[in-house]
Amino acid sequence: MTRKQIRKTWLIALCFMMMPSLLMAQSYAKKTLLTIGDKKITAEEFVETYEKNNVKTEVIDKKNIDEYLQLFIDFKLKVTEAESLQMDTVPSFIKELKNYREQLAKPYFSNDEITEELVAEAYGRMQYDLNAAHILIKCDANALPADTLEAYNKAMKARERAIKGEDFGALAVELSEDPSARDMEEIPGVRRAYTGNRGELGYFTAFDMVYPFETGAYNTAEGEISMPIRSDFGYHIIKINSKTPASGLIRAAHIFLPIDENTVDSVLKNKANNIYNEVISKPENWSEFVRKYSEDRGTIANNGVLSTFRVNQIVPEFITAVKSLQPGEVAKPVKTNFGYHIVKLIMTTPPSDFETEKPRLEERVQRDMRGKISEEIAMKRIMKENGFKENTKVKDEFIATIDSSLIMAQYVGNDEINAEKVIFTIGKEKYLLQDFIDYIIDNQRRQGFLTPTAYAYELYNKFIQEKVFEYEDSKLEEKYPEFRTLVQEYHDGILLFSLMEDQVWNKAMEDTVGLQEFYERNKGMYMWDDRVRVISVTSNDKNNVEELMTVLCSDISIDSLRTYIKNNNIQASARTFVYQKGENVNAETMEWKEGVINKFESSVDNTTQIIKIIEVRPAEPKAFKEAKGLITSAYQAELETLWLQQLKEKYPVKVNEKILEKIKNNY
Repeated sequence: MTRKQIRKTWLIALCFMMMPSLLMAQSYAKKTLLTIGDKKITAEEFVETYEKNNVKTEVIDKKNIDEYLQLFIDFKLKVTEAESLQMDTVPSFIKELKNYREQLAKPYFSNDEITEELVAEAYGRMQYDLNAAHILIKCDANALPADTLEAYNKAMKARERAIKGEDFGALAVELSEDPSARDMEEIPGVRRAYTGNRGELGYFTAFDMVYPFETGAYNTAEGEISMPIRSDFGYHIIKINSKTPASGLIRAAHIFLPIDENTVDSVLKNKANNIYNEVISKPENWSEFVRKYSEDRGTIANNGVLSTFRVNQIVPEFITAVKSLQPGEVAKPVKTNFGYHIVKLIMTTPPSDFETEKPRLEERVQRDMRGKISEEIAMKRIMKENGFKENTKVKDEFIATIDSSLIMAQYVGNDEINAEKVIFTIGKEKYLLQDFIDYIIDNQRRQGFLTPTAYAYELYNKFIQEKVFEYEDSKLEEKYPEFRTLVQEYHDGILLFSLMEDQVWNKAMEDTVGLQEFYERNKGMYMWDDRVRVISVTSNDKNNVEELMTVLCSDISIDSLRTYIKNNNIQASARTFVYQKGENVNAETMEWKEGVINKFESSVDNTTQIIKIIEVRPAEPKAFKEAKGLITSAYQAELETLWLQQLKEKYPVKVNEKILEKIKNNY
């Protein structure tokens, strides 16, 4: 995760949706609860923050409030220090707060009724996952009518052929202008070879595709082929392969056997089937089978469990296997471009009820293409509320003077025009023709399809929306107190993040001496369990096993062993590993004593693993490098505690106990 992503996640965690405060009607709401240095903080500010950052269903008691008050004090101490250091005047801070404010302002530029309809529509679509294929005929969003008609007719002909029974995948390879449909040869240094998807798009749900495509797909029945659907990319002919109940968030595990250029597919498939048979014969031993057979080293320690995913985030063959299972069941081996997977479903978490999903859906609707519908209606509302007046004659006369330089993106204005004329007003603000001319010069782009007049009117409509929204934006803090409060919270959150970076997080990583001293004081907290270092030999020929065991009985190094294997053309590989208890099924069954050798014949293929224990390591502290991440985190916590003590001395904290007791009693 990048620093920017960490910062965004951290800020969102600080700033939840506003909730009505239980304190608003109380007579002491505006009274001072806390004094930190010279800063006074009201009871109302504390309670609003407390209610937003605690689960609604949690039982609120005096202990909860006392504990949260200490967190709140720590937070305000840090913000006070950041303001004292004038971190809120740094250009990077100002820019970041501006970006977050723009995101927070978006709901105020949409129409509630339309948004509610779009949210309800999206929620309904979220109840199903679609699997679809498409044929794309490209057509620019601003294409001339003749070109649009030509593209539409090509799409219709493709549909007619599909309706008559021609293979949809073969048609996609032949006709689709989506390059992913066809195989691509390798271009050295540029791209790898690519196997085309024959138009197959895999699984998706609401918001995974552009809105027009999504609408066309959800309005097409399973097994049917849509009429041409227009998007900004062109016309799509969509075939719905399946429509299944939404899986939502999926938790699954797998045993993975990878494919490489030396793999014989039939051998690997047979091995996968043998493993599957073992798994279903003893499903309770899943973790053991994962450790014994899976080659996905990133998931072995977690019993093969993958990170939680959605249907559009993983290859469709895997999703199809998941959808055939109930929690706890295991699917027959499924092949993907990566290899063979034996998939076990842990659980699925379908979408929650509408009220739970609604806030997140509202945010996504506002960010999505469908939000433009709501924006257009909101713009008309703002124009009406603020007495928007347009001088149509000035606008039309000016646009009539624009020539083809505009569609060449070379328009520079016209000296013969009186640019000081008012083109429209919003409230008390007047916008001149010169403002529009400046907008054109800054925003013009080459056009291949539009006439100069059509493009000028398109730019004018965008200019109006920009200025109308700018006007409304300038009034938001004044009109909406909850917006002002939320912006303030982001202001404090960004400051706090920057200050923590300077005073704690980066300081801990840069203070190598202090970090090493902390490790020496606390190394007993970072321990290895008993471990063994082993030589592991995997033989593909049972006739060579006894010979290899004899060689291993001698005091041979891993390098000498590899040389012996190579010189004698033995079909085997040798590696060294260090295992703790539970990390290797075979090693765990052995006596952990130096020199012990044992062999383990595979029950799923013809291989034999020979393990020789070459060193037994008793429990011992982890080396600094081995536990650096944990050590750094703990050292950061220690630095923060010491720093907070210093801040409390610098900014004395006083709590109005009478007001605090009233807050507690109010619950």
